[in-house]
Amino acid sequence: MVILKTRALAITKFFFFSKLSFLVIVILLSTSSCGKKDENKNGKEVTIVFWHSFVSSTVPALNELIGKFEKEHPTIRIKAQYIPTGDALVQKLITAIQSKNAPDISWIHSDFMEDLVRADAIYKMSYFTDGNNGINKEELEDIYPSLRQYASWKGTLYSLPMEATNLALLYNKEMFRKAGLDPNHPPKTWAELEDYAQKLTLDTNGDGKYEQTGLYLPIYPAAGPLSSWMVWQWMPYLWQAGGDIIDDAQTHVLYDSPSGIEALSLWQRIYNRLHLSTFTSDYDVAFASKHLAMAMDGPWDLPRYNDILKNLDWAFAPLPAGPQKQATIVGGEYLAIFKQSSHPNEAWEFVKWMIKPETQAFWAIRSGYLPIRHAVLNVPEFQQYLTKNPNFKVFVDQMDFGLAQKPIDYGGLQIQRHIAEAIEKSTVGREDVKKALEESANKSNKLLQSQKRK
Repeated sequence: MVILKTRALAITKFFFFSKLSFLVIVILLSTSSCGKKDENKNGKEVTIVFWHSFVSSTVPALNELIGKFEKEHPTIRIKAQYIPTGDALVQKLITAIQSKNAPDISWIHSDFMEDLVRADAIYKMSYFTDGNNGINKEELEDIYPSLRQYASWKGTLYSLPMEATNLALLYNKEMFRKAGLDPNHPPKTWAELEDYAQKLTLDTNGDGKYEQTGLYLPIYPAAGPLSSWMVWQWMPYLWQAGGDIIDDAQTHVLYDSPSGIEALSLWQRIYNRLHLSTFTSDYDVAFASKHLAMAMDGPWDLPRYNDILKNLDWAFAPLPAGPQKQATIVGGEYLAIFKQSSHPNEAWEFVKWMIKPETQAFWAIRSGYLPIRHAVLNVPEFQQYLTKNPNFKVFVDQMDFGLAQKPIDYGGLQIQRHIAEAIEKSTVGREDVKKALEESANKSNKLLQSQKRK
């Protein structure tokens, strides 16, 4: 569960202290001093400091990736340093920027972008992409649109994705058979999801307690550290119903619309009918011990599931489509180059190499992350890997309809909390969905209006 929670926090867009902490940068640094730039014209070996937050199970793949880069670029060494994700990474970056000791490259979350840009701490990617050693428009547009959106701030690209993730539906085929369901026909619609979840929930001895639960929903306290993980998993349902979080002009929120009510009502019905208030939050353990039939999860857990679930008949399937469309949420981490770097061109060489189709194929196969661009699908080695790993292919195929959360220029963390409050009130508190969403939306809109008056 430690790994699960670490990855959950790592892929969500929001951390409760991240933007608050990063505002310190804006206050303390109206400008950011660029370090002395070494163009390395003499071909001397240079070292690029790369900060990341990859969990321990991913580090061997990362070391292999770096070794491959250094072999192909003998004058560039990559010094990878692990920094715990979330607030620890933000605080470390703040301290480093203030002391003019920032890394050359850092692995960042998209919600760091605004404050890094305001602090003038990172380069626009056009500084490199439009240069002599740049990449063309077609290569940039080959990156999945949702990832380009996350990598940008107000339409300007300030980073490039290193990997991608999304959500799919994990299910137990044996439980499907016993319930009279076709294991090769996972739920494809909301109606089927509700129906299957009910049929897969069993009270075998009639004591009023379920020995088997059909579907897990990630309901956590709105004030707790995993509330962002809860909202992240609810957002695909909002999109599937045709909704969104906020309007394009950022004047008011939209999550209390009929689409939001429809999406949260689905969760409320499932939560109450399956008595999920008494179900464990350790859903991966419950699934492995045959007490859970379905749950949402990401590709980061595939290596572990291939080990702990080897005695089960299980599979992943795309998230069921909603009343308006099919959608999943896309996440990932992004590489930014800092203006204090003494070797920005060599740092760019690593970032540019990282997004090559062949590199992405190599990295995806060894790390379990998803590739960031369409062209990877044409790499023969990757095609063979997908054939042998159908569960991984589910996540790759979903990237074509994966969506990114619309950036919120002001009050993102608070709005995130407001949504979490509505989810918690509607499920745990059994409050009316429409009322809960409207109360939260009123808070969010007041927040947006207060910013407009400034």
